[in-house]
Order: sequence, then structure tokens, then C-alpha cells
Amino acid sequence: MSPPSDAGAAPRRSLIVSGSIGQGHASVAEVCADALAGAGGTCSVVDAMALLGSSASLAGERVFRRMLRIAPLYDALHFSQLRAGTALADAMDRAATRRLVPRLRRQVEAFAPDLLVAVFATGAGALARLRPELPGVPTVVVCTDASAHRLWVHPGIDRYLVFSDVAAGTVRQYQPGADVVRIAPAVRGAFYAAPSRHQARQALGAAANDDAAPWVLLSAGGWGGAPLERLARAVAAAGCKVLAVAGRSQELEQRLQRAAGTFPAGPAGPGRSAGAGRSGLAAGPGIVPFGYSDRMPELMAAADVVVTTAGQTCHEARVVGRPLVLLDAVPGHGRENLLLELAHGGALACRAEPGAVRAAVESVLAGEVPPGRPWPIASPDQWHRQLLAALPR
Repeated sequence: MSPPSDAGAAPRRSLIVSGSIGQGHASVAEVCADALAGAGGTCSVVDAMALLGSSASLAGERVFRRMLRIAPLYDALHFSQLRAGTALADAMDRAATRRLVPRLRRQVEAFAPDLLVAVFATGAGALARLRPELPGVPTVVVCTDASAHRLWVHPGIDRYLVFSDVAAGTVRQYQPGADVVRIAPAVRGAFYAAPSRHQARQALGAAANDDAAPWVLLSAGGWGGAPLERLARAVAAAGCKVLAVAGRSQELEQRLQRAAGTFPAGPAGPGRSAGAGRSGLAAGPGIVPFGYSDRMPELMAAADVVVTTAGQTCHEARVVGRPLVLLDAVPGHGRENLLLELAHGGALACRAEPGAVRAAVESVLAGEVPPGRPWPIASPDQWHRQLLAALPR
């Protein structure tokens, strides 16, 4: 299955349904919106979780987080229910879309789109249920997972855009005649424009002699879904400078700041986590903590190795050209994402334990990592054209 090559005209008005479970869906929605707006269209991105209402959204997020922390439970749900497409999976989909569809319908009526896009499985189910009310308005699902589960696939979806042959095959597992088009993974344009390693380190305030210690970027998604404090300590103790990103977890950010007190590498004082480097970084190994940061392209460019969970961050690191250490910390779809990343090369996997991560980082720094595949897209504009060509006419 080859990606499309000839871009078509952009829809005039596109409604994109994302979901604030982690950061990956929002990133893909942003890239899609940039492509459509750049071609002259108008886009509106809505959050399916927010449309569920604050109480339902909060409850859903809490349940999801708790299940992720109990790996056997989440694996059981994902592999034996969602992937199998059981009655329980169907009941979960109906319960979510029953609440979501009326609110999404109001968004559709107000915006009057001529293209509907879902980058979130619950959004896919809601758009499929709205599709009969919208003759002539094509509905597209962009599957952000390495492997589609049952909630991604519904009658009434006109086309599925996927990032791998594995995703294409699993869509057709549930709908053999589905219209599926493979495109390159969506990555925000800032990563294509990332600075050189030297420029990035200078921008972060590195000392002139701060090239002796390897730099390691450590993150685990927007929720910080791994024991980053213990991992950061282990990697710093191995002689590395660790740029540790907590994501949106303030509790994790505070723990990383305490760890940085033991392994100092950055400036002290307020604002350290948001803008480390403005007052200069100490040379040599240590921990530089960050909270949620919009400087990820710069942080990746500064690093010699990126340690993260398997997901959207992996695509971004590959665009910047950095090898990966993949934390096997996210059950269910996270395990499928990890296996696909390993198949692409340029990565080692390990348990999210201090000794295992330290050993994996040392192996990557020693060059003991399989070669990675070249990234298939050279620029954001090339991806934008590919998306436009993949949309149904």
C-alpha cells in the first residue's frame, strides 16, 4: 500500500475530533489542522473528552490512569476485550458515544463542516453515528495507534488513514472492505526545524566545556507515566546529563526537582523547570528538570539519546535523528506501539527500572543499537500534501 502523492484541494471547513487522553492525539490533530489550514481551509478542533462534560471527563481520565497503573488489568481489557471486539467493548463504545453524539451534533450544526476527521477512537464512534445525518460530508479516521482495536472501526467511516501496514491490517480485521490509505506519521513542523546539537545546547545555556558528558532526554508522555525520578537518578549516576521532562504532572515535576538537588546540573531557583538553562547549566552530569515544555524539539536536538515510552514522541525523535530507548511502561496499546518501533530500528527496549534503563542508555551510547529506517518525509509541507492527497474526494 503506497502513500498518495498528488495533493487535492483542501476542504473549506474541517471539524477535527481529538481527545485529551495523553498528548499524542492532540499533536496529530494539530498537524492535520495545520495542513488543512495551510491549504486555505478553516479548521475547528474539538476535544471529545471535554464534550463529555467535566464530571464524565474527569471520571474517565481517573479510571484510565488507574488501569494503566495495573498492567495486567489494562492488558486484559485491551487484548481480550477491545482487540477482540467483545460485547463489553461495544457497550463501552455505546456508553461514551451516547453522551458525546448530541454535543458533537451541536458543534457540527454550528460549524457546518464539509469534512469530519477523528484522531481519537471515541470520536470515530461518534462521527460514525452522525454520518447518516450528513449526506455528502466525508468522514475520515486517522488511527494514531500502531494497531487498531475495535473502537477505531465503524460502519459509515468513509476512509481510514493509518501510519503503518500493521494498522491497516488491523482495521481490515474488523472491516475487510474498509477504504484504508497509509501515510507517514504526523509530526509537528517544529521538529523538522530543530536546531543542531550544538545550537540546542547553547540555547539551553550549556557551558562551553559541556560536551564530555552524554546528554539524555527522559520523558514518558504528557502524564509522565513512568518512575522518571528513579530513572533520572540512575542515568545521572552513570555520568550523563539528564533533561527530565515531567509533562503535566506537577507532583512528578516536584520529585524531579528534589532529585536535581542530589544531582545538580541546572540553575537553582524559581522557574527552573520551565526554563532551565536561562541562567546557564553546570558542566558535566546531573539532572535538569522540566515540567510541561514547549521546547521539546530543542531538548531532543540537544540530546544524544531519547528515553521515552512508545508513542508520538518516538516519531518526533526520529525526525530529529536521535536513537531511542523505549520504556516498556504502558500496557495494552503501548506494548503494540513498542513492538512496531523496535521493528523500525534505531531503538532498544527495556523495563522501566533504573538498572535496565542505565544499561540500555549505555548500550545506545556505545553504538549497540540496530540501524533505524530513514524517515519517509523531508518536510512538513510534504506531509501536508500527502494528507490532502489521501482525503476522499
